[in-house]
Amino acid sequence: MRALLLPTAGGFDSLEVGQAPRPRPGAGQVLIAVHAVGLNPVEYKVARGGGVPTWHWPHILGQDCAGVIAELGEGVSEFRVGDRVACHGDLGRQGSFAEYVADDAEVIARVPEGVDDISAAALPCAGMTAYQAIVHRLHVEPGQTVLVTAGAGGVGGYAIQLARIAGARVLATASAGNAERLRALGAEPIDYRSTDVVREVRRLTDGRGVDGILDTVGGDSATANLQLLVHGGGIVTIDGRPDLTTVPELTIAPSVHEVALGAAYQWGDAAAHRRLSTDLAALLDLVAAGRLDPMVTRTVTLDEIPAALHDLEGRHVAGKIVARIAD
Repeated sequence: MRALLLPTAGGFDSLEVGQAPRPRPGAGQVLIAVHAVGLNPVEYKVARGGGVPTWHWPHILGQDCAGVIAELGEGVSEFRVGDRVACHGDLGRQGSFAEYVADDAEVIARVPEGVDDISAAALPCAGMTAYQAIVHRLHVEPGQTVLVTAGAGGVGGYAIQLARIAGARVLATASAGNAERLRALGAEPIDYRSTDVVREVRRLTDGRGVDGILDTVGGDSATANLQLLVHGGGIVTIDGRPDLTTVPELTIAPSVHEVALGAAYQWGDAAAHRRLSTDLAALLDLVAAGRLDPMVTRTVTLDEIPAALHDLEGRHVAGKIVARIAD
């Protein structure tokens, strides 16, 4: 099969399309004929860092995909060959930047009618990260106010939409050039480059602050924004925890959460694995109902993935980039 190959540890700049053995599904797995793959920052971050111990070379990157089931492994009875599915795969295995990928049946979700492969492939990593943050950790409710950092990106954009679906007011940071994009998603934009974010949030909320925060930027940002929480509010981080020593004990009593979606494979139990399927199914249903925009802003080919990953690495890509692998 054709695949995008990472030749060696540290070989990110040498990514090249070549031939790789077509995988065979093991017990409890399905083989997916890949139609489309979503691109995520984790691909370039882990590849730049030398990979993970379970990789062998050449390695195939890619966690998110949508396609059809081509083969069933032993013991799989809940799916059939030809079923349309989407998946967030295990980072420790050979990935989805290829014509075929093998994934565990318990973590995949059916793609409903009316949702195309490109839209389905955009959702898993970024969409489920946002879903876990807004739905499972912050439990956002009508009337609350939520702050989302980097709202123009994949995780941020999905989080804005999910918080709005839950009935919350959303404030979101981005550069001035993405202000209209944030408004279209349902957020009130804050230009982080020209504005003191903490001061502006205080102004917009008449000094109250916010009920919840999703910080996608890093530990320093999360620490600065921590002071914006109302008593009993919560913050979710995906790229660096806040310094809790900046908040006196027994004051605002914040709840602090961390979302590490892919770690469910290494550290999660069966329930955590199944949540990868059920959360994705919930997102796909929202897209099918016209309530969630999959936010695909660019499509590329398998051969164009390396250049697109370099663009992602520049941290100024709005929405989601998806690669079409096959029709």
